[in-house]
Amino acid sequence: MCRNITTLRGLQPSATAEEIEAAARQYVRKVSGVQSVSDATREAFERAVAEVTATTTRLLAELPDRKVPPPTIPPLRRPEVQARLAAKAKD
Repeated sequence: MCRNITTLRGLQPSATAEEIEAAARQYVRKVSGVQSVSDATREAFERAVAEVTATTTRLLAELPDRKVPPPTIPPLRRPEVQARLAAKAKD
């Protein structure tokens, strides 16, 4: 996976729980090398995602507001991603 994790601090409106979890999932995939969760990796992977999500949520809540918004839009806010997710939900 070569994409960077998007900065969530300073978004307007604030990062959603879904965006925070998506960033946590991407981080856990990157550091673990697990791209496709199997029965052998599912429990540890999902536990790590939950822990990183909780920690990130607390971190964002405790940091002061940013003076400048982040330079990139999180993937879940991009129109092409929203369209792809909407099409997938219809299936």
